[in-house]
Amino acid sequence: MTDRHPDNVLAVDTARQPFERVLTPPGSKSLTNRALVLAALSDGRSVLDGPLVSEDTIGLRDALARLGATCEDDGDRWVIDGVAGRFPHGGAVDLGDGGTPARFMLAASAFASDRVVVDGSPRMRERPVAEGIELLRSLGVPITGTGTPEHLPATVDPWTERAGGRVEVGRTASSQFISALLLVAPWTRQGITIDCTEALTSETYIRLTLATLRKAGARVTDGPTVEAGPLAAFESRIEPDASSAVYWWAAAAMIPGASVTVPIPSDSEQPDMAALEILEAFGALVERAPHAVTVRGPARLVGTHVDAEACPDAAVMLAVVAASAEGPTRIDGLRTLRVKETDRIHALAMELGKTGCTVHEHPDAIEIDPSTMHAGPIRVATWNDHRMAMSFGILGLLREGVSIEDPGCVAKSYPGFWADRADLLDS
Repeated sequence: MTDRHPDNVLAVDTARQPFERVLTPPGSKSLTNRALVLAALSDGRSVLDGPLVSEDTIGLRDALARLGATCEDDGDRWVIDGVAGRFPHGGAVDLGDGGTPARFMLAASAFASDRVVVDGSPRMRERPVAEGIELLRSLGVPITGTGTPEHLPATVDPWTERAGGRVEVGRTASSQFISALLLVAPWTRQGITIDCTEALTSETYIRLTLATLRKAGARVTDGPTVEAGPLAAFESRIEPDASSAVYWWAAAAMIPGASVTVPIPSDSEQPDMAALEILEAFGALVERAPHAVTVRGPARLVGTHVDAEACPDAAVMLAVVAASAEGPTRIDGLRTLRVKETDRIHALAMELGKTGCTVHEHPDAIEIDPSTMHAGPIRVATWNDHRMAMSFGILGLLREGVSIEDPGCVAKSYPGFWADRADLLDS
């Protein structure tokens, strides 16, 4: 059922009755990736408790290990021996489809003792990295990408000065470039300050990066500035992934009388927690407790006009929720979705169109009118995108006749998704 092959198709079951469940998604992808970089560069043995085990995080873990930060897989913990700010090896690393891992590795590779070539999948070679390369180059990192504009593969030579300093940043294609700089800042001589000339892209993820640095012992001040000062080893408990929790919260919202509780702190700094407010705008009932959040399905969801810039990873699922609501919905703030694993705005328009919805694409928004939705069977192309597969898998709880192509692509962030979905229906 989970083989990675485009001819593999999964016909999903609908929910025959409302469900009431407590579901614990795997660890946060965003937190795992950030903690991995800090642990690899720190001095001593760090422990990540409950990390996400997925294609993206394993890819980053193995790339860091290739440069010399060894990692022991101890059940539900990763034990990482850091390199105290200097990787002993160079070499070639391939991050596959991992956008965050590839961009983080461009910065981390500057601390290697020998040349590093950072590469990825054919799709990753198409995704933007030129801005990140230019930001690193402005700090003196000897880095060269391929082509014009520059893409992967990129070659990074040792950054012998490691001075750090101030970096002027305008509007970027991805906040991951800025997060990458901030994560390596403690091992520079001056630290790194980001001077923002425009509103930051996906600022919520930069705030998450700064929070992760603080918890690991870094000195963070306004600017944002991450001061120089090598980090000692640390232990980090990785929260359940809010981006993955959104699927189960959405499932409850779409089915009248259903409820799903996810044991995640209601004050979590993960950006996709903002999706809860958007589900409330549709009419879902949200109960926030200190250590858990419950979503209940109302009698009906109503179309709305919302901005999802704060929670871009949740936006695909929110668009599918709109297809189950009464009346049209417009979701703004989606500019970064054009350069994800696929062009997610276009992919959503194509696949939601198969359901009978009327969909209008905009450069940074999508409009969905479900009033013409019909009940015929549909085969959903997932565009090699884990979030497309999971979102339409949730639609199949409500709508008969949904089949998902290449269901195994969920391994990028949530390998156990289909098993957890089956448990949702197990009476």
